[in-house]
Amino acid sequence: MAQTMTPYERVRAALAGEAVDRVPFIFWHHFRPEGSGQRLAQLTLEFFVEKFALDIIKVMPDLPYPLPTDGSARLEELAEHPRLDLSTPSFREQVVCVRAIRERVGPDYPLIVTLFSPLTYVLRAIGKRQGVEVIRAHPEAARRAMEAIAANLRLLMGELIQAGASGIFFSCMGATTADFTREEYRELGRPYDLAALEGAQGGWLNVVHVHADPDQTEDEVYFESFTDYPVQVMSWSDRLTGPSLSEALQLTSKTLMGGLHERGPLTRGSEEELKNEMLSAISQTNARRLILANGCSVPDETPEEWLHLARRLLETSGLTRS
Repeated sequence: MAQTMTPYERVRAALAGEAVDRVPFIFWHHFRPEGSGQRLAQLTLEFFVEKFALDIIKVMPDLPYPLPTDGSARLEELAEHPRLDLSTPSFREQVVCVRAIRERVGPDYPLIVTLFSPLTYVLRAIGKRQGVEVIRAHPEAARRAMEAIAANLRLLMGELIQAGASGIFFSCMGATTADFTREEYRELGRPYDLAALEGAQGGWLNVVHVHADPDQTEDEVYFESFTDYPVQVMSWSDRLTGPSLSEALQLTSKTLMGGLHERGPLTRGSEEELKNEMLSAISQTNARRLILANGCSVPDETPEEWLHLARRLLETSGLTRS
C-alpha cells in the first residue's frame, strides 16, 4: 500500500493511474451564499475541508450565471445575450470565492469550480422539455445564444484558473436519449462546449459531467461523445444510467468520478448498503483511475450522519487498499 498521501498527491496519482493509499473521495450539495463570494468560500471550506476533510474542494454554482433558471426566458431574448466582463457580479464573486479558498488552503489542495455548458444554460433558462423543442425548431437563434455564453464562460474560466482553481467541473445537460439525439448534440452542444473549455486549458483537474436527471433511469447518456473532451476526468451518474465504472474504464483513458448513487445509500443508509456500494466502485476499478463520488448533487437536506459514515467507512472498513 502506498504511504499516506495528501489530497494533492492522492488526486494526482489517480489521474496518472498510479497506486493510491486510498481512492480520492468527494461528495457535495448546494449552499445559499446570498450573492457573496466570501460567504460561499466560508460555506465551502466548512463543508469540504473542516467538516468532512474531502480530497477535492468543489465550488458549487450557487453564484449563478446571469440568466433566469425558472423557464421564463424566450429563445429570441437569449439570442441577443451580451458579452460579459469580469465586473459582472456573479463572475466577480466567483473569483473572490476562489481567491479566498486558495488563500486558506494553500497552493496545492485540489479545487474545482462548477459551471454549466452553454446548452445547459439555455435549457435551464427556457425550461428543459420546452427548451429541447424550441432549440430544435430554431437552431440558429440557439447557436447565437450559445456562442455568446461560450465566450463569456471562456473568459470566466481563464480568470478562475488564474485565481487559483485547479480546474472546472463542466456540467453538460441534454446528452441523453431522452433529450437530443447524438447527432443533434454533436451539432448543437459540442462546438460550444469546446469553445468554453478553451478557457480552462491551464487547469490540471478539469472534469466533464454528463448530466442525467434523477428520473432518467431508463435513459442512456452519450458517454462516448465526451471521451475526447480536453479534460482529465469524466463524471456521470453511473448508478443511474450507466455505463458502469468497469465498462467506462474500457471506453476512456481518463480518470472516472462516480460510484455512489446520489439518491441512494449515501443519502439514507444503511451502513451495509453504503459500504457495499463503495466497495463495488473500488472493486470495479481496482482503485485505479477513480475518484469516488456521488453521480450528481445529493439533496441539500441529506442527513449528515450518512455523509460522516461514508467518510469513516473509507478509512476504517478495508476500503483503502489498492
